[in-house]
Amino acid sequence: MSYILQVLPSLLNGAVVTLQVFFIVIVLSIPLGAILAFLMQVKFKPLQWLLTLYVWVMRGTPLLLQLIFFYYVLPSVGITFDRMPAAILAFVMNYAAYFAEIFRGGIESIPKGQYEAAKVLKFTQLQTIRFIILPQVIKIVLPSVFNEVINLVKDSSLVYVLGVGDLLLASKTAANRDATLAPMFIAGAIYLILIGVVTILSKRVEKKFSFYK
Repeated sequence: MSYILQVLPSLLNGAVVTLQVFFIVIVLSIPLGAILAFLMQVKFKPLQWLLTLYVWVMRGTPLLLQLIFFYYVLPSVGITFDRMPAAILAFVMNYAAYFAEIFRGGIESIPKGQYEAAKVLKFTQLQTIRFIILPQVIKIVLPSVFNEVINLVKDSSLVYVLGVGDLLLASKTAANRDATLAPMFIAGAIYLILIGVVTILSKRVEKKFSFYK
């Protein structure tokens, strides 16, 4: 117990960094994914091809490789980022692609008749999206969105490859220094707690939106 109390402060400091990455990525990637999903509905082939290519590349290559690309490869062409901005950018672009596909599926599941009804009511496109399409899409995609959010909690550990002092790096540093795996188990417990909190929150949010049934 004394050893746990000794290493816990450094692990909690690392957990704070992990939570910073998590919240910043969530705040940026979900709205960006929704915007991309609606842009994918635009009947302009070059834009559709470009967005399809973006989603294909982001979803088809490992996030670890994307992190390495943004931090280690882009400087070779004169584009440099600090460790944290590079990690945030890679995560946001990766998860925005996943959220775009999730929202696209939700948008395409809305019956076409509702668009026609909006035209009869003389709604503008923005009004149609805000008052008719978006509330239904949110209800449809919530389980899939929260599934990706849970994945993000675990994927956030990848920032350690860039030397960002997150929870995983703090636990590995303590484990190597003290020649024990105890810090890794403590880190695992913290990740489980974070995932548990997100799971409880997801159930409550889904229940709140159940009135659309």
